[in-house]
Amino acid sequence: MSPSQKPDFQPGKPIILLAAKVNASLAATYGIPSWGAATEPLGELVNTILSQNTNDRNRDRAYQALRSRFPLWEQVRDAPEGEVIDAIRPAGLAPKKGPRIQAILKQITEERGNLDLGFLKDIPPEEARAWLLKFNGVGPKTAAIVMQFSLAQDAFPVDTHIYRVTGRLGLRPAKMSREAAHQWLEKGFDPSVYGPAHLNLIRLGRETCHPRKPDCPNCPVSKYCEYYQNQP
Repeated sequence: MSPSQKPDFQPGKPIILLAAKVNASLAATYGIPSWGAATEPLGELVNTILSQNTNDRNRDRAYQALRSRFPLWEQVRDAPEGEVIDAIRPAGLAPKKGPRIQAILKQITEERGNLDLGFLKDIPPEEARAWLLKFNGVGPKTAAIVMQFSLAQDAFPVDTHIYRVTGRLGLRPAKMSREAAHQWLEKGFDPSVYGPAHLNLIRLGRETCHPRKPDCPNCPVSKYCEYYQNQP
C-alpha cells in the first residue's frame, strides 16, 4: 500500500493549526506575496522543466533564449534537437531537458491536435494533475506549479526549500518523501493560502532557514520550530 492510500495519510489537527500559525507569522513578516497574472500553462510547464537543478536566473536566461529563437511552441517542437539544446544551455542539463521538452510537445500535439493547454482549466484538479504527470520529466512539483500559478487550481508545490523548512518545523513526518509531501501539505494548509504560503516558505528557506547554517535567532517562526527547540 502506497503512503497516499493509507487511511491516516493526512495531517492531524495539531499540524493543521501549526500550518495556520506558520502562515500567519510569515505573512506578518513578509507580507502577502503577489505573483502577478496567471501565466500561460504551456510556457509555465516548459519554464518549470528548465528550472530543474538550476537557479532562477539561469532558468530565466534559458527560457528567454528559447522563446527569442523560437517564438512559437510549434517551432520548438519541430526544430532540430541540437538547436533547442543550444538555446536552453544556460539552464544546465540541456542535452537532457531539450529532448524532453520536445518529446512533451510532440506528445501533446498527438493527443490534443494542438499545443493549447487551456482545456486543463475546465477539468477537475485531480484530472489535470494526472494528465500532467503522465509526461516523462513532469513530477509532482512541476504539475503543482502549473496548476497553482497557471490554471488557478488548488495545488501546493514542494521544492527543495519547502521540503527542508517544513521538515524542520515539524509540518510533515521527518522521513516523508518529497513526492508524498505534496499531498500531505495540501491537506495541512488551507487552499486559500497555497500560493502565498508556498512563496513565503521559499523565501524563508532562501533567506533564513539555510541548509547548513540556519539563522534560527532571526527566524520569524522559530517559536514553532521543532528543529530550533531541540537545539542544545
